[in-house]
Amino acid sequence: MSKAKSAVSKVVEKELKPSRSPSHFHRFVQIGRVVLVNYGPHEGKICVIADVIDQNRALVTGPLTGVPTQALNFKRLSLTDFVLKIGRGATTKVIKAAFQKDDILKKWEQTSVAKKRAAHLKRANLNDFERYKVGVLKKKEK
Repeated sequence: MSKAKSAVSKVVEKELKPSRSPSHFHRFVQIGRVVLVNYGPHEGKICVIADVIDQNRALVTGPLTGVPTQALNFKRLSLTDFVLKIGRGATTKVIKAAFQKDDILKKWEQTSVAKKRAAHLKRANLNDFERYKVGVLKKKEK
């Protein structure tokens, strides 16, 4: 009888223990998270989450990138890997100092996302003759 109880208790213990699988998420919405604006008049600029208003919006500011302090929907933001150490509701002055101290703009320019956006923008701004020259160079490579 005792063997049966111990076997049952082991099965019950296994079922009750939470799984310890690693999380696939590494970027979280948090105060100080550097984000990329992906829609609207400030598209392509980076800014910092200063406060979370509710589950849909955050108060963001981009003191060095020209993004004014405003509430933006999370659907318009893309989270980056960079996080500043600032307090909740930090002023623009504090955020600007932390932004410069951590040299976020330089780090951002070195990311693959920023490089791809810059290449896409450069290609979109080519005039007709420059597009022709690119085509000629492509044909030369073949």
